[in-house]
Amino acid sequence: PKAHNRASAKVKMVRMNVLADALGNISRAEQGGKRQVLIRPCSKVIVKFLTVMMKHGYISEFEVVDDHRAGKIVVNLTGRLNKCAVISPRFDISIRDLETWTTNLLPSRQFGYIVLTTSGGIMDHEEARRKHLGGKILGYFF
Repeated sequence: PKAHNRASAKVKMVRMNVLADALGNISRAEQGGKRQVLIRPCSKVIVKFLTVMMKHGYISEFEVVDDHRAGKIVVNLTGRLNKCAVISPRFDISIRDLETWTTNLLPSRQFGYIVLTTSGGIMDHEEARRKHLGGKILGYFF
């Protein structure tokens, strides 16, 4: 019998965190000075996260492409984004802890947002503070 070599065995990498992949791709495209970036696969969490970024003007707009599979998102970049990243594991944040998290993650009090998932939906830390909601941390951007 033919000797089985490891190279012939097709090993597929498994995506562990779709949101982390998406934010990493956006960050790299922004650093590389690209105008657009393609994200796949698509998820509801990614769409909500991008909506928060768009609301604050860090990205211009994005389009969800339905390919009858996991879907794709085309994001148009503005060049305003310095960094966006995911926080894993998704730590619980009470309203008391919000201040310490913002000082640890964001460069200044003037700009940057932490994105939380709360019982009232996915929102930035300022909206969560206004609505008096705690939740789990998804990531941040500035």
